[in-house]
Amino acid sequence: MSCLGPILSIVFIVIAGKLLLKKYNPHAVLLIFGLLMLSTALVLQYKMPELKDTSGLVVFDLFKYVTESFTNLNSNVGLMIMVIGGFVAYTEKIGASNCLVYVAMKPLKLFKKYPYLAASLVIPIGQVLFIAIPSAAGLALLLMASLFPILINLGVSKTAAASVITAGTALGIGPASVITASACSIVNISAITMFINHQLVVAIILNVAMMISFYFVNRHYDKKDKSLSETIEVTEEKLKAPIIYAIIPIIPIILLIVFSDLFNFFKTPITLDTTTAMIISLFIALLFEMIRTKDIKLVFNSLKVFWDGMATIFKGVVTLIIAADIFAKGLISLGFINGLVDISLSLGLNATGIIIVMTVMIFLASMLMGSGNAAFFAFGPLVPNIASKLGVSSTHMIMPMQLSASLGRTISPVAGVLIAVAEIAGLTTLEIVKRNLIPLTIALVIMLCYQLI
Repeated sequence: MSCLGPILSIVFIVIAGKLLLKKYNPHAVLLIFGLLMLSTALVLQYKMPELKDTSGLVVFDLFKYVTESFTNLNSNVGLMIMVIGGFVAYTEKIGASNCLVYVAMKPLKLFKKYPYLAASLVIPIGQVLFIAIPSAAGLALLLMASLFPILINLGVSKTAAASVITAGTALGIGPASVITASACSIVNISAITMFINHQLVVAIILNVAMMISFYFVNRHYDKKDKSLSETIEVTEEKLKAPIIYAIIPIIPIILLIVFSDLFNFFKTPITLDTTTAMIISLFIALLFEMIRTKDIKLVFNSLKVFWDGMATIFKGVVTLIIAADIFAKGLISLGFINGLVDISLSLGLNATGIIIVMTVMIFLASMLMGSGNAAFFAFGPLVPNIASKLGVSSTHMIMPMQLSASLGRTISPVAGVLIAVAEIAGLTTLEIVKRNLIPLTIALVIMLCYQLI
């Protein structure tokens, strides 16, 4: 019975994968197969995911998982993604995005000859911002509002631009990272110590490796399909708003950095979450429009663009993330993660072998579930016990596992960050995965070599 669940989960994964490749609706595939796996786990009497409030009838509880996923997501990440989507739509409507492109292109004209170098530089920029803004989907969408149109105008394709933006969130490091916090609590060290002594050097090495690999991978694919290039020259005559509007798309990033709990700019600590920063930025944009147009009715009516943008993101992005969450719950309920752990421990490997196997398994689990957090939270608590048996440091063992979780998420077609970026860019997640797969696999190998050799 213990082997049956993981075997069945692999069967479900294979069938679902085939349907997705055949262009079946991903929302339906992930949701239905997630519910099928939960139902199978219930029949096999496996441990089911916890519900905050059960209905009292197990059949109804299966659908209660969907309800709770909607509730949890929409009160946190889902709302944030929708608000960012609405803000992006509004900045495009009022012409702020074009103003940012026009202003940014002045000093960046040099990169017209080297567009893929500019695209690769987005990766370390994104990583630095990710330390202060530890939401992969949130930061990626902010970069889609600010850097994406600039990259397109430099001459890279939408797919290349989207790939480097998601790659900027590929390493969950820093004191504000949820994965880092979990790892620190497991091995009982401070987040600052983890960041400075264990994460910083390897992060620099991996960022350089990703910059180089993304440079060649994106240039190769864009040359292969020249129709991907969509450069549109933005001239001052084409601007429909004053140049000062260029500041609007980057206001949220400025607010989140200035009021991040990573810095102490104020005597009394002030922190700002992403959703609130976006709403503040929206009202600043409305004030800009009111001063420019002096037409209150027109400005009030323009707010409809923001709501429409939120609705578009909800139906295309948030619902898919919810379906992916149910799919991940189904995998966990069938013992897929526990099965991977049992396999790694039964291979009779030494400490280095076990660390490599578990790191790769977390990487693959993150790809399948679309969540680095879910994969790491399943494996992470096992580290101290395994490390003591193998005679190695818990920190030495947990570092590659922690980093592989976020690397794997960045090449998952059901990850929230890829779903959100793909929607804004007008792409499929598989198009971004195709660009991310080689560079991030290279990063995984380099990370393992650095940590273990």
